[in-house]
Amino acid sequence: MWITPEEVLLANALWVSERANPFFILQRRKGHGKGGGITGLLVGTMDVVLDSSARVAPYRILHQTGDSQIFWSIACGSSRKEITGHWEWLETNLLQTLSIFDNDEDITTFVKGKVSGIIAEENKSKAAQEDEDSGKFREAEQKMRKLFGMPGEEKLVNYYSCSYWKGRVPRQGWVYLSVNHLCFYSFLLGKEVTLVVQWTEVTRLEKNATLVFPESVRVSTRHTEHYFSMFLNINDTFKLMEQLATIAMRQLLDNEGFSADRTLPKACKTLKNVSALKRDLDARAKNERYRALFRLTPDERLDGHTDCTLWTPFAKMHIVGQLFVSNNYICFCSREEDLCQLIIPLREVSIVEKADSSSVLPCPVSISTKNKMTFLFANLKDRDFLVQRISDFLQRTPDKLWSDGHPLALSGYSVSQSEGILPTPAGAGGEPSQGRHYSPSLPTATQGLLRIYQKDDPEDHGPKATKEKMKEESWNIHFFEFGRGVCMYRTSKTRELVLNGIPESLRGELWLLFSGAQNEMATHPGYYAELVEQAMGRCTLATEEIERDLHRSMPEHHAFQNEMGIAALRRVLTAYACRNPGIGYCQAMNIVTSVLLLYCTEEEAFWLLVALCERMLPDYYNTRVVGALVDQGVFEELTRECLPLLYEHMQELGVISTISLSWFLTLFLSVMPFDSAVLLVDCFFYEGIKVIFQVALAVLHANMDTLLGCTDEGEAMTILGRYLDNVVNKQTVSPPIPHLHALLTSGDEPPPEIDVFQLIKSSYDKFGSLRADVIEQMRFKQRLKVIQSLEDTAKRSVVRAIMTDSAFSIEELEELYVLFKAKHIMSCYWGASCTAAERHDPSLPYLEQYRIDLEQFCQLFGALGTWLCGTHTVTLAARHFRLLDSNKDGLINFKEFVTGLSDANMLLVSLTALCPEEAESALEAAQFFTDDDSPQGTHTLLCIAICIQCNIVMSVSEVKDYKYYLRMWAKEKEPKIETIKDLPRMNQEQFIELCKTLYNMFSEDPLEQELYHAIATVASLLLRIGEVGKKFTNNGAKKSTDTTYTQAPTLSAELPQPEKEESNGESSSGQSLVCKALAEAQLETPPQQTSDEEVKDDTSVSSYSMVSTGSLQCEDIADDTVLIGCAGDQQRRGSTLDGDWSITFEQVLASMLTEPPLVDYFEKKGDIQARMATCKMQRGVERQVSSSSDHELQSVI
Repeated sequence: MWITPEEVLLANALWVSERANPFFILQRRKGHGKGGGITGLLVGTMDVVLDSSARVAPYRILHQTGDSQIFWSIACGSSRKEITGHWEWLETNLLQTLSIFDNDEDITTFVKGKVSGIIAEENKSKAAQEDEDSGKFREAEQKMRKLFGMPGEEKLVNYYSCSYWKGRVPRQGWVYLSVNHLCFYSFLLGKEVTLVVQWTEVTRLEKNATLVFPESVRVSTRHTEHYFSMFLNINDTFKLMEQLATIAMRQLLDNEGFSADRTLPKACKTLKNVSALKRDLDARAKNERYRALFRLTPDERLDGHTDCTLWTPFAKMHIVGQLFVSNNYICFCSREEDLCQLIIPLREVSIVEKADSSSVLPCPVSISTKNKMTFLFANLKDRDFLVQRISDFLQRTPDKLWSDGHPLALSGYSVSQSEGILPTPAGAGGEPSQGRHYSPSLPTATQGLLRIYQKDDPEDHGPKATKEKMKEESWNIHFFEFGRGVCMYRTSKTRELVLNGIPESLRGELWLLFSGAQNEMATHPGYYAELVEQAMGRCTLATEEIERDLHRSMPEHHAFQNEMGIAALRRVLTAYACRNPGIGYCQAMNIVTSVLLLYCTEEEAFWLLVALCERMLPDYYNTRVVGALVDQGVFEELTRECLPLLYEHMQELGVISTISLSWFLTLFLSVMPFDSAVLLVDCFFYEGIKVIFQVALAVLHANMDTLLGCTDEGEAMTILGRYLDNVVNKQTVSPPIPHLHALLTSGDEPPPEIDVFQLIKSSYDKFGSLRADVIEQMRFKQRLKVIQSLEDTAKRSVVRAIMTDSAFSIEELEELYVLFKAKHIMSCYWGASCTAAERHDPSLPYLEQYRIDLEQFCQLFGALGTWLCGTHTVTLAARHFRLLDSNKDGLINFKEFVTGLSDANMLLVSLTALCPEEAESALEAAQFFTDDDSPQGTHTLLCIAICIQCNIVMSVSEVKDYKYYLRMWAKEKEPKIETIKDLPRMNQEQFIELCKTLYNMFSEDPLEQELYHAIATVASLLLRIGEVGKKFTNNGAKKSTDTTYTQAPTLSAELPQPEKEESNGESSSGQSLVCKALAEAQLETPPQQTSDEEVKDDTSVSSYSMVSTGSLQCEDIADDTVLIGCAGDQQRRGSTLDGDWSITFEQVLASMLTEPPLVDYFEKKGDIQARMATCKMQRGVERQVSSSSDHELQSVI
């Protein structure tokens, strides 16, 4: 490529001149190509270690004038062909012009200007994102693609200098982290090490420090481990590796490929060695931390953050922290954990202004909200810019607020706190308006089920009710001091109140506030009602599962013992299944949702369910409960760290994996009494998942001594079940709800009761040091392990389902599945012809989930197929694919792929498949002959072949018996297939192409002579069968056909001569056409190939033996030969085909079965293991290559 002219002082240092003229010099880097000696080895090593551009561009063109010692580099190239093109352009377009100049300086100025102009024209067509990347980074990306054979779609994220430990020897080189691959390259003294690992194959990624591998990163796959060390910034490298591995796991989980963020603002200046993708991933990581910290929606994007102080009126002091600004929120978090947190939605902001600065309060900004709260931030570094950014976001904020019609909502009150705000239409009677499934007139639309069923209960004045009122008063005092609603100051005092229990009257409001669901509900008014109308009435798998579980959702609670509660639960679950089809419905969602409905309205419960499933418990409720399995692994790891003795014993019993899944999926609601478990839900909405881990550890710790004495899993389960059943809430004011879990006692005396408040306090005292960032790090490790384990399970399931119908062994099927899925995954990010969603349907069985298109099938067929067809393998594969694609959607699944790879009868059908419209009939033919593999079926085909040969000279009346027996035989097969009568017949032109294709397939086979003899015999037999068939088709009428072909004398001796009873023109015409076509096939030779790297002839002409003495030679078919199914309907020049001549597929197969060499060829089992090993090497599995021959190294020594 042309490069910006750069000054070069020493032109011949480490370079070899190959061409020169008065103005330009073409040079090659020492060590590139053959030879070079010890100097070449040292130069190559230096280029790799120092990341020299000469490694990727070993050719260059320099400009020099006269006797000047200064040279200018104007072009470089990765291959001789590329640099030669530039050299020829210079000679053609510039040499004559430059000879006119008198001044050397003018020549140099002209050349530099010309090259700069060419570069400017090329840059106009480049993508904007490429322009953002620095020249050094683009050079590294080009180097990666050349070294590892990556296509242009593969984007480099970043690259780092490091050492790769091969055994106990470190190899210094460069690791390249792309979106889909981890690559490493090293070249030291002639030894080249190249490593390529797909991120989807990574099973473990961790940073560790040992004596053998100091401060290293370990990358593990299913079969090997790789160690990388000596990073300049190992933390930055490891974080990027984590991000890319997470993207790959997400791709395996739900088939979501990576897409760059096109809305990312451009950098103020081009950063050296930092790509736009790296900036994108850094921004994503910051956004995720920001959203997790403040429980914001997934579409919220952080615009920036800055250090500042916040004036807290409740503490009368300034708190140091950070201010975050995004497109919809202004947030503050104190530097000291739990000291103060603040979330201000921009929809609530009324005024943003700069306050007066002073020595006590420098650069302050005042923000006022619509509910009369004012927040004062100070010590802002760039106050003017901040105020401008907030003003810009405020202008984009829509004015539609859900709270406009409800003044209490601005203060944070839930709609459910006020009864009768929305009047019920007369005659509604608690039912939705006519024709609608949901309306504001429903009782559950304005208040929770618990309030509906308790409003008629007499007022309780007992000690429990007094305690409840005291809690309410404490919260009211807190609201007065710290504010109420989304803009409330959240401090350590808030957490203390949550741990002491939220009053039932405030539970729904505070759940919405702490989970962030209130913000989503405020920005999506009317969304739930519309979703209910769309979802209700549909019949899907999710709705069937919902109906089955409705009456299993807290049946002990009177709110769900009637149609009102059941109907509300049905609407919420069905609406969410419609909103998120990827999850749909999962068991345990009904239990959690029923608890939400007790304290919230339907719409509030719906948005709380959204917050749970999509943010707070990610991937918990998908079809494979991946999130719960991940947290189960995290819990096991926490148990090993906190309770090591108990962990070893529990692992022996296998208890942890059994108990923890139900604990996490239902937040203890299914294993604890309701009044106790709901307190854990209070803490969960405020603290997040760490509370569930803390309580689970506290339960194990409380029962440690008893569990250590257990001898089996059942005993341990009984102990834990008895303990959880007796966790009680002595402060509840609700009537007791019978617990479904029977009290498990030994029969002597009831177990002691455990106060849930004491259990929560104990969990904070013993395990309160757990941090959210540590849990997320553990989740990452477990996510790799869980998803790869699920992939292995899916692979085993697929292999078990298909092994009985396949000729491959279990090991071969597993390897084929790996290759098949790798192609599927690559198609998702490398220019697929259809979207990933079309290729992957999670609702289907594992066997049918992943599919590939024609392009991927052709690649696999060419690499793994036993019967290839030379240069026409792609055409044969395309025809094969058409037969396998039964539903005509352009995709095939793994079962169809294996069938096509191993079925010889399917191959014969492919060879005779005439056009796409007839592929379905041809597929029926393949099924017809595949269904019966018994010797009797083969014997029947042989009998038909013999019968056909014997009846060639019979009269028409005798042939009627032959047809009768054929019909009877076909009738016996009818129950197994749909029909065989509609199979397409092959005409003479197609038969000629079939013969040519078979000749091409047999070339270079060890038994090619026998195969050529056999196919010549079969061709002669089929010609005679076709001639006999004409008599029956035309009722004995004889037609003559003019021909201009003369029969080739070399083949006429091989083909049996037609009988004299046949007309003179019929048989001779058909045989002469075949002879001529085969003569053409053997006379055409493949084109010669030339090497890009070195301009030299590399012709290779294959020589083949004769069919027999004096017969024609058989060589490869040329590239322009027309095959069946290609654009080859035109007839050959000078030939007239017999339009009445035709044969059937059964006749072709039966004729081939008479020739043992053909039968052996199609029935032989190829070495699929070797082909799969070769295919893996092509995919970039680790390989080590020496760039110098042993002879060269010896000569150097």
